[in-house]
Amino acid sequence: MKKEYVMGNGAIALGALAAGVNVVSGYPGTPSSEIIETIQKYPHDGLHLEWSVNEKAAMEVAASAAYAGARTLVTMKQVGLNVASDPIMSLAYVGVKGGMVIVSADDPGPISSQTEQDTRMFAEFCRIPVFDPASPEEAYQMVQDAFAYAEKYKTPVLFRPTTRICHAYASIDITAQLYTPHPYEGFVKDTQKWVIFPRLSFANHAMIEKRNPEIGRDFSHYDRNVMTGNSKKAVFTSGVSYAYVKEYLKDYEDIRLCKIATPYPFPEAFVLKALEGVEEVLCIEELSPYIENALLKVIGANQLSVKVYGKLTGHVSPSGENSADFAAEILSSFLGTAPKETGIDLSDMPSLPMRPPVLCAGCPHRASFYAVKKALQELPDKTSYFCGDIGCYTLGNAMPLDMVDTCLCMGAGITMAQGFHWTDPDGVCFAFVGDSTFFASGMTGVVNAIYNEADMILWVLDNSPPAMTGHQPHPGTGRNMMGNVVDKVSIVRILEGMGIKKIEVVDPLEFDKAVHTVKECAALPGVKAIIFKSPCIAVSKPTRKMTLSDKCIQCKKCIREIGCPALITVDGNVAIDESLCTGCGLCSQICPVSAIVYKERGNHNE
Repeated sequence: MKKEYVMGNGAIALGALAAGVNVVSGYPGTPSSEIIETIQKYPHDGLHLEWSVNEKAAMEVAASAAYAGARTLVTMKQVGLNVASDPIMSLAYVGVKGGMVIVSADDPGPISSQTEQDTRMFAEFCRIPVFDPASPEEAYQMVQDAFAYAEKYKTPVLFRPTTRICHAYASIDITAQLYTPHPYEGFVKDTQKWVIFPRLSFANHAMIEKRNPEIGRDFSHYDRNVMTGNSKKAVFTSGVSYAYVKEYLKDYEDIRLCKIATPYPFPEAFVLKALEGVEEVLCIEELSPYIENALLKVIGANQLSVKVYGKLTGHVSPSGENSADFAAEILSSFLGTAPKETGIDLSDMPSLPMRPPVLCAGCPHRASFYAVKKALQELPDKTSYFCGDIGCYTLGNAMPLDMVDTCLCMGAGITMAQGFHWTDPDGVCFAFVGDSTFFASGMTGVVNAIYNEADMILWVLDNSPPAMTGHQPHPGTGRNMMGNVVDKVSIVRILEGMGIKKIEVVDPLEFDKAVHTVKECAALPGVKAIIFKSPCIAVSKPTRKMTLSDKCIQCKKCIREIGCPALITVDGNVAIDESLCTGCGLCSQICPVSAIVYKERGNHNE
């Protein structure tokens, strides 16, 4: 037994290793990315680890391994579950042999996602159990329990940590230092079991509806569903909200507090016991009013006289994250207690400075956006459409670039550009996508464009590893998560194989060449591709910076047009913040008087 101080994602990883996980697959996405990265640091024989090309691929890799009896872990964020929804729905019907745990990390806020989405609702939709840990310590134990339940009921199991659980740190007791892989039989052919014909689906659907109440009864005895206190008022909660509520109620130990760790199938027997003698219930949870709705069903079905307050009654915010202060506010109102003093005087606390999100200094995406913008300014009779995608490059929407017209979901920009073409055949339609996203969900859209004879420019921002999620490898980087050097998958060759005739690769920091390439492609019909290739500044090693010469006329064009955070004003005059400057040279190429020049790093004190 030893203690490890780990992030919540690390606790999930170590719990999976303690359970003897055999195959781990996933796709990076905040807040879940560190699970696989932690597992990589604790290798053991018999483990296969991969960043899959997308969440659907990850789910299917893990599914077949689970058919063979292996214990498998799949990791993603909540919107990634949408990508994997096709296989998971079928998996719910087909079932598994080995334990299969699917981590879908929810992101209340949302902090780094397109949507607020509740995995508990998805679990109920596809009829599979879901675990909802309330702390990193609990996540470590619960993920091991999830493997056991998956094998007991031969079903995939969802595991739903939220951002604050994923990214919190805690000291946890590690039960093993050497991880032993789970033994498994191997795949046994049985077409009546593993091939999802309609007859099998019909029979298994009936089996699921009969089985899930049994799981709910089992969950009623699960030791992570906890009830304390004894009063006529009760608080039901889950996840990180449980920590906030528990902190407030430490001075009110008589108040009944119920934690729901297994929201689906709902542990009805446990809940009925918890409601004995209760007249009022407050539900504090994040995202959907899942527990609240489930309570209302139980109360109604059993004809109980209990008032329920929560999101549906306006007592809890219907969106966003909860916090300790927010929990304290609504608890004091519910209990009729005086608001607690924090003991901290914040009256003289200065306001925080505004820090709008911005592309990093030296980011090659800035040069790509600006090159397209300048090229199209020379085609004034054309309406242009810029269809964006998720990732760092969404920040191209900010002024002064203003180069993102749409952003729907991963990979959507490529197909949306085609829709704009069909509504405005004379327009110039651009779709931009990152290199990792191209592999994950971009190729289908390109094939659709070629097949349906669209007129558009595909704009691939190839900065090597995906920057927003932490620079994980992908098929184009030449290495994988097993630490092996592999053949790079060439985006150019893929596009050639699809049939695109005009494919250009250009460094966006060679500004004039980049502008010329955009103008050339815009003049041609059909599907064209420009690959703007330059490494992310976070993984490259700049060797120089820029400096201002006495030629500067203070026109401020560099500040007005590209928005680099290293270009600032000091006492109203243009200056370069050398602590941020990477020496990319974009500003020097647009300066009308050539006042910005390179300064070798060795020429200044650092």
